[in-house]
Amino acid sequence: MRGAAREGGPYRDPGRGPHRALDALTAGIQGTKVSWVLDADIRDFFGSLDRSWLEKFLRHRIADERVLRLIGKWMAAGVIEDGKLSEMEQGTPQGAPVSPLLANVYLHHVLDLWAVWWRNHEARGDVIIVRFADDFVAGFQYQDDAERFLAALRERFAKFSLELHPGKTRLIEFGRFAIPRRKARGAGKPETFSFLGFTHICAINKRGQFWVRRITDRKRLTAKLAKLKAGLLRRRHDPVPDQGIWLASVINGHMNYYAVPGNGKAVRAFREQAVRYWYTSLRRRSQKTRLTWERMGRLARRWIPRPVTKHPFPEQRFAARYS
Repeated sequence: MRGAAREGGPYRDPGRGPHRALDALTAGIQGTKVSWVLDADIRDFFGSLDRSWLEKFLRHRIADERVLRLIGKWMAAGVIEDGKLSEMEQGTPQGAPVSPLLANVYLHHVLDLWAVWWRNHEARGDVIIVRFADDFVAGFQYQDDAERFLAALRERFAKFSLELHPGKTRLIEFGRFAIPRRKARGAGKPETFSFLGFTHICAINKRGQFWVRRITDRKRLTAKLAKLKAGLLRRRHDPVPDQGIWLASVINGHMNYYAVPGNGKAVRAFREQAVRYWYTSLRRRSQKTRLTWERMGRLARRWIPRPVTKHPFPEQRFAARYS
């Protein structure tokens, strides 16, 4: 793996976040000869990981038996759903504070270290892999490398009680050469894939250069708008300034994550729909409302922040952090 994933897994510096993984993925695809992308999904990861293997992995770093017993009790505590306690004999409770940490430990040994070995011993061309928690994407220069990696990965996961979701794992043609090659074959535009809330698209910029365009994943956008609408409904009778402050925090939070270069249209659409929901909510407060769209526009300008790009181009930020 070159560039984006030389270490084969999460970076070892503090302050890691999803945008670092997104930057690494984009820089890796744009900076290497990647032509095929493995869009993978682990089926029921938190409920499937083998506790006996996890204990062995933990013992590589933890010598204190008291800490190991505490982690074991934490995993065996079960979860409460609808007021009922459910015991868990396998896996780790999804949503528990310790689960993301344990997931990283498990996949570091099962996937990260093995992927580095596979790249060094089996791959013929460029290979990148970027993982964030249990989400990962791999890119390959050659199709046969991708197919052999996928077959070997299935066997590797089976050894550790994991399985790739058959309906959500796919190998697609993607990268700087995908557009001309598919056009020459009459195969249409390259397929897209989603990673950490963004749909990744093969695109050509105004200068005729290849770049990976990222837009908000449609499912994430729909879910976020539904949550916003429900929040406005609960606050319908609150003072307008209170609603405005809350709504501004929601819009700012959305932009802080999704306002990346090339995603301006989706960010503007989110803000516009939020304003429509707010308008509808305010009008339903009274049958004698005098709220017009002109007045609503003034409220929106007063409280709702304008869409602005919050992030630089990923290859620029990645180059600034890693040589």
